[in-house]
Amino acid sequence: MIVMIFFEFMQMELEAIIGLEIHAQISSKTKIFSSSSADYFGKEPNINIDPICLGMPGQLPVLNEEALVKGVRAAMALNCHINKYSHFDRKNYFYPDLPKGYQISQFEFPISEKGFLEIPSGTGKKKIGITRLHLEEDAGKLSHFQGGTLIDFNRAGVGLMEIVSEPDIRSPEEAVAYARAIQKILRYTDASDADMEKGMMRFDASVSLRPVGESKLYARAEIKNLNSFRSLEIAIRYEIERQKKMWEEGNCPAQNTTVGYDDTKGITYFMRNKEGSDEYRYFPEPDLPPIILEDDFIDKLKASMPELPDQKYAKYISEFGLSEAEALFLIEDRDLAFYYDKVVALSEDVKKSNSLVLSLLVGMLKKENIAILDVKITPENMAKLIVMVNAGGISMNIAKGEVFEDMFVSGKDPAVIVEEKGLKSMNSSEDLEKICKQVMIDNSQSVLDYQGGKENAFKALIGQVMKATRGQANPQLANEILLNLLKQK
Repeated sequence: MIVMIFFEFMQMELEAIIGLEIHAQISSKTKIFSSSSADYFGKEPNINIDPICLGMPGQLPVLNEEALVKGVRAAMALNCHINKYSHFDRKNYFYPDLPKGYQISQFEFPISEKGFLEIPSGTGKKKIGITRLHLEEDAGKLSHFQGGTLIDFNRAGVGLMEIVSEPDIRSPEEAVAYARAIQKILRYTDASDADMEKGMMRFDASVSLRPVGESKLYARAEIKNLNSFRSLEIAIRYEIERQKKMWEEGNCPAQNTTVGYDDTKGITYFMRNKEGSDEYRYFPEPDLPPIILEDDFIDKLKASMPELPDQKYAKYISEFGLSEAEALFLIEDRDLAFYYDKVVALSEDVKKSNSLVLSLLVGMLKKENIAILDVKITPENMAKLIVMVNAGGISMNIAKGEVFEDMFVSGKDPAVIVEEKGLKSMNSSEDLEKICKQVMIDNSQSVLDYQGGKENAFKALIGQVMKATRGQANPQLANEILLNLLKQK
């Protein structure tokens, strides 16, 4: 009988059931319940602290309105229902980096719930349910070393959003796609910088297996504090394989557990049996009043929502004519997308915006290894450059050459550069006609080739005209004059 059961486990097809808790720091200037600076990264330890975040007796927390607004904006972008009534709770657990001995969080009445996010999958779009987005405070940071542990409380009290998914994820790849999509949305709504290198976004991944076709949820392992997409993918993949071996051995997990992740070895390891919510002894935070959101407040936030990544993606393809690859590339970088949109809006020329921004400027960003925010060329000046070309003030070659190069280094207005370097287009018909006649004399064979039906000969001749004028000939006017002269031959 035992042998038969074991054989059945061996033949069983299993599927992964994955849920994510994403902790993202809110990009507010001060902490969520006090006036201390929330800018802790790289700072001297324990300088951004105060009696409130240290849990000193008699100190009362006050909710940061900016943190509340950004949390609600993020929830709206994740299609969550915004609760008009919510309140904070005390989540009791004793840990060295929580000086109060409890964390102010939300449990029974969160700020939002019942959302969803669509991610790409092999069969098209897949909807991942979001149980809730709630607000809470971060803990301090522990640094372990041989012989002891150091605590830095600069991070204690920094505002957090915890985004809890439904167990709708079925693979490590889907988990990463979901996490990346969340990161983009948090950045587009300016709710969080979500910089994982600075610890601003962290993941807890819950993993369990079950036989394909079953709806029952089995015991899960929660992998704590994953801080990169790579770690998220590798840890989930390892945990799936670990549990699969247990199933194959007829010993499927029976107890929810908390596991850690060893980034060096790429493995998970047992930490403790997982606590239930009862063990945290949640109760309403007595020092903070409930949050009551009025309809006007919610409506104003909805009206101020920015264009989100999926909306931009659709616009770039349907309205701007970009390829899928170009649209995906643009939406990956919020700041680059905003820059590009502004150039298009001001210049009213999608084609030249693509040429100057997506090709020339992005190429320079990669070459110099800098971000769009560090570029000296403003969107306004990039748009001016395009307008100058369209007005015949300079040629596109001049714009993409000397003018762009100077703008990239100096950040100057293109009109100033063109004036300083004497790069204005030649728009004199009389002067251009003289140059075209001389080019035809100097390149008589090309003239004969053109008259013999070789279209490329015209390109060679116009190229010589541009060379003779150092690229300053108005291209359209030069073409017209040269064609007329050739017809007269």
